[in-house]
Amino acid sequence: MALPEPEPAPEEATAKAPPFTTLVLVRHGVTEETGPILSGRRPGIGLSDKGRQQAEAAGERLAGLPVAAVYSSPLERCRQTAEAVAAPHALSVNDAPGLFEADYGEWSGRKIEELRGTDLWKLVQVTPSAVRFPGGESVREMQSRIIGAVEDIVAAHPGQIVVAASHADPIKAVVAHYTGVHLDLFQRLFVSPASCTVLRFGPAGAALVKLNDTGSLDELRPPDPKSGEVDTAAGATTDPGAALANNEGNSGDA
Repeated sequence: MALPEPEPAPEEATAKAPPFTTLVLVRHGVTEETGPILSGRRPGIGLSDKGRQQAEAAGERLAGLPVAAVYSSPLERCRQTAEAVAAPHALSVNDAPGLFEADYGEWSGRKIEELRGTDLWKLVQVTPSAVRFPGGESVREMQSRIIGAVEDIVAAHPGQIVVAASHADPIKAVVAHYTGVHLDLFQRLFVSPASCTVLRFGPAGAALVKLNDTGSLDELRPPDPKSGEVDTAAGATTDPGAALANNEGNSGDA
């Protein structure tokens, strides 16, 4: 005669899968300076008309998700992007200083073309882990700061979906950290304006779900040389091509 199956222990009967927290990192939309100028932490730089359209589009894409909270870098361009995301959910935006742009120090407000001619810019492309921006923070410090902010946000929202609006270089640093990519290779990651990068956090760590997702392929289209537009699908200090060439031992044009 077959013996009856043992009754599960009370804790087994009520055990549930551990909750996962989903973090959506949104880069702010473009400003009038995005591309030609390294804006840094200078205040008073809001979204351009195009940037507002990008932010609204990001908000529409995230409107169908049960977003529990929205956080933002305190800078205007991020706050405006975060507010467009929070509006469909009737949420307020929480300032999180840890999501700040990198402190570029004396580089803030300078033209990218001028910075490209410096030795330090070239070093940022190939060995960013060794770089400290003049009068600002190091790339390592920037990564450590935003990782701390991310972990605080995730810990506060177990099992929920949360959005954090930040900047290109910090978002790239987050992805590098959680995917095991050395910081010296983080320039190989691209983060477009108003794009969504998604990480899922659980007991075994974090998994990258989406990277640089805009819901379209528009950022792959080269800018029309006659229009004067610049390619913004990268990061504040990324020099596309130069980082790849130098990391492969070539003499890339930085």
